[in-house]
Amino acid sequence: MFRNNQQNPYGQAKDRAKNAAAKAGKGVVAVIVIIFAVYLLFGSIYSLKENEYAVVTTFGVPKVVEQSGIHLKIPFVQELERVPKTINGFPIGYRADTDESVDSESFMITRDYNFVNVDFYVEYKVTDPVKYLYASESPVDILKMLTQSYIRDTIGLYDVDSVITTGKNEIQASIKEKIVGRLEQEDIGVQLVNITIQDAEPPTQEVISAFKNVENAKQGKETSINKANQKRNEDIPAARAQVDETLKTAQAQAEERVNEAKGQVARLNELYAEYQKYPLITKQRMFYETMEEILPDMKVIIEKSDGTTQTMLPLESFANLSETEKTGTGTGSEAVSENTEE
Repeated sequence: MFRNNQQNPYGQAKDRAKNAAAKAGKGVVAVIVIIFAVYLLFGSIYSLKENEYAVVTTFGVPKVVEQSGIHLKIPFVQELERVPKTINGFPIGYRADTDESVDSESFMITRDYNFVNVDFYVEYKVTDPVKYLYASESPVDILKMLTQSYIRDTIGLYDVDSVITTGKNEIQASIKEKIVGRLEQEDIGVQLVNITIQDAEPPTQEVISAFKNVENAKQGKETSINKANQKRNEDIPAARAQVDETLKTAQAQAEERVNEAKGQVARLNELYAEYQKYPLITKQRMFYETMEEILPDMKVIIEKSDGTTQTMLPLESFANLSETEKTGTGTGSEAVSENTEE
């Protein structure tokens, strides 16, 4: 039989082909096994970053993995979904990549029936990865639709001046409060972080110019008010200082007059006590003292009998009248007549 195989070349080639096919089959199986093993190895290992959650589902039961690092899962049995922890956002009213306006989102009507284009930017984060994945089909789209609804509802409560100029902060806070309350009711695993008005302007150039003039007028008004307040803050302390000075001066004058009056009262009381003791002497002394005060400043004009000549005589001599009477040299009438004749 051996000799037959050696003598039959066709049989030898056939045997060699069979051996090669068997070896090739074994090699393919080995490659498949290696590939499968590698797949199982890498399919059972996954890496989790610090800024993401991992939701691992085992036979439909989800489990959240939050710790970053290398983790294992069972291939074909467990499925992995990654959910970001970071704050994400989306624009309303414009395209984030091109800044192109989207009129269907930004065009709104205010309370006073004016038109305005308002752009917003919404920031949110995932608070519950399981509800984020399975409580709704697209939680971000739900958040966007709710935001657009509450934006239009809130803008319609304000006039155009408030939307464009002074009421932005109040509008943002009102919209945020409404969305946060609604998301708590929906419970889709998403939380609103912030909503900001990026831009608000009238739709026509004429209205834009008018509102710019209004804004400039408001700024001028605020500047005038600030200057007036500054002037008031400067004038009030000065006025208060002047009032204090006036009050102190008045109090000093009042005290001076009171003291002077008290002194006069005391003097009059002393004079009255003296008068009660010596009435005549006291009267004469008071008369003399009064004359001594007023006569030196008085002048007498004497007209002659013909009525043509006037003479002014000083009355300094009358000041000596009291001394004459005190010494007993003559009466007051005699002294006056003598001076008149001279």
